[in-house]
Amino acid sequence: MKKNYKDSWIKALFAVIFIFGIGATYLIFSNEPNNETEQPTVGKLEIIGPASESVDQENILDSLNNLKLAYDVAIFEKTALSEELELEKKNIENLMEIIKASKNPSGEQIKIYRKQLSDLKVTLDTKVAEIKKLKSQNKNLLNEIESQNVVMYKQKAENDTLISKQKKLESTLKDASKLSLGNFKVAAFNERSSGKEQETTKAKNTNKLKISFSVNGNSVAKTGKRVYYIQVLDQRNTVMGENKLIEFGNDKALVYSFLVAVDYQGKMANVYGVLNDDLAKFKKGTYFVNFFDKQEIMGSSSITLE
Repeated sequence: MKKNYKDSWIKALFAVIFIFGIGATYLIFSNEPNNETEQPTVGKLEIIGPASESVDQENILDSLNNLKLAYDVAIFEKTALSEELELEKKNIENLMEIIKASKNPSGEQIKIYRKQLSDLKVTLDTKVAEIKKLKSQNKNLLNEIESQNVVMYKQKAENDTLISKQKKLESTLKDASKLSLGNFKVAAFNERSSGKEQETTKAKNTNKLKISFSVNGNSVAKTGKRVYYIQVLDQRNTVMGENKLIEFGNDKALVYSFLVAVDYQGKMANVYGVLNDDLAKFKKGTYFVNFFDKQEIMGSSSITLE
């Protein structure tokens, strides 16, 4: 029995030792690094450092290029700000050149570039707002000018109408104030030594031509002295008598034989004039007499001497 008790104790001791051995072994292997769990994940690699800053550099350049195009659109408006916009566009181009020349920009440089980009955007927004304001002001100004033009056009039309009426009235008054002439006559006379005159149709007996006409009454016409020009033409269409030239200042002139004057007082008046043989030698033929009020012919008559 003692032998059996001894064997049981030995078996129990071995069992405890076995259990402690297994536990120690587990603790040793559990502290070794796990190769599978410690490996980094390759599929989710995050780019930091120079590569990220290069992307930022490209983005800033793209934004600057778009900003440059926006300035081109604003410049195309051709406003008073065009010169200022050109300068801002030049600043953008200079900044782009600086960024392109920077091969490996630092984070601090990227911040500076972004700040400059932001400032340029703010400047553009301000200029665009000013352009809109200028366009609105120009539109209002154009509307005001157009309204003024309409008023001026109407005023001009009214003035033209008034001027036309005035000219028409002046022309009417001028025509109304004109003196008309009539009863144009010419006769040949022989004046004897006694002073007695006798009308004749013989050229050899004629030593003077008497002309006469009447000035009709016109209450609208001005009163005062009036001068009329008499032109006597012989058979050769030569002006007889004084044969004087008078110019009227409007590129018109007249050669006359003599002139007659009348003191017009608003009533009908008879006017007479004489061409003596000391100024003209009368020969056979027809003589034509024209009556002028300045350069305007008022009437004519003729006489034939045998």
